[in-house]
Amino acid sequence: MAKKWHQRMKNWMTKTLEVPPDVTMDLPRITMIGQLHIYIENHKGLLTFTDQEIRLLLKQGQLLIKGHHFVIKTILPEEIMLEGHIESVIFIES
Repeated sequence: MAKKWHQRMKNWMTKTLEVPPDVTMDLPRITMIGQLHIYIENHKGLLTFTDQEIRLLLKQGQLLIKGHHFVIKTILPEEIMLEGHIESVIFIES
């Protein structure tokens, strides 16, 4: 019951107070610059990294990024910047 109330409160804050959903609902924020750079905020950890694939844990599921020549430019506990040729970004629901 408390979890439903908590979710309703988050939804109300997002709509009424115009707070960005990534802040109140713990969603990832993804910023891409063409197919060359991708910046992901609010992930829960790095699961896999190769020069052709990166997989990040999200609060609900995973994020899979495929391409080639990947290099991690920045990595922090909840932020990552990836450089390379990005071919696809896929959400995998758990």
